[in-house]
Amino acid sequence: MKYRQVRVQSEFKHSLRGLCLDASGNLYAAGDSEIQVSNAAGVLVHRWPTEKPVNCVAVSPNGRVYAGQQGQIQIFEASGKLSSTWRDAAWRGEITAIGFVKGTTLVAETVDRSIRRYDNKGVLINTIGKNNLTVGFLIPNGVLDFSVDALGVIHAANPGKHRVERYNVEGKLLGHIGHFDGVKPEGFPGCCNPTNVRVGAGGACYVTEKAGPRAKVLDADGNLIAVIADNVFDPNAKNMAIAVGAQGRVFIGDSAKKRILVYDPA
Repeated sequence: MKYRQVRVQSEFKHSLRGLCLDASGNLYAAGDSEIQVSNAAGVLVHRWPTEKPVNCVAVSPNGRVYAGQQGQIQIFEASGKLSSTWRDAAWRGEITAIGFVKGTTLVAETVDRSIRRYDNKGVLINTIGKNNLTVGFLIPNGVLDFSVDALGVIHAANPGKHRVERYNVEGKLLGHIGHFDGVKPEGFPGCCNPTNVRVGAGGACYVTEKAGPRAKVLDADGNLIAVIADNVFDPNAKNMAIAVGAQGRVFIGDSAKKRILVYDPA
């Protein structure tokens, strides 16, 4: 399979860190200290500020927009109106990924190096990714990213182990895909890849890498389906956010050039 670039959109001034799609196909981008919303045609239709520089963005099943920041999450109505700010004394670092599963909220925090699951009142239910010899994910890049598939399985990037790990909501490790390879695109190169992950239809795993920056897609068994792009990003780009639409359209955030590249399967 090959991919073709459709367009470039939504350039930011200082940072571009997070991407997600809502049920209608609108793209939410987290960068600088704001959220930008673009429609399916790539036209910017809404934007609003956040209290702190924003690391990630997620849209909940009820349409609220969650913006992860240092030590907190701001929750907005779809209009951009601030609904509440969620804090936890355990959040000593950056919130770099947020997800939703079975009526609960998943939060990735970089100091604890874990994914923490909360009920709808903000009470901690359990922690995911710490029941191992490293007592957490290995994230030399300073970002912990994950994605939840249609069955509620959590797919988390563990770059220090060159793999994507699968967990159930109780935190049990179900398996993993990926291996180190500094030459062949089937594997993950360098000290610590992949950095970011999204799960698409059929369990396909979309990932981005650094040094050099690359985006690719693997099947549910970890076999390479395609390299989406590897020669269009700034060489210094890392922790490139990725989002995948229902029809296979892929959105990749070049974190160095601070712009979003959009690809379709050719």
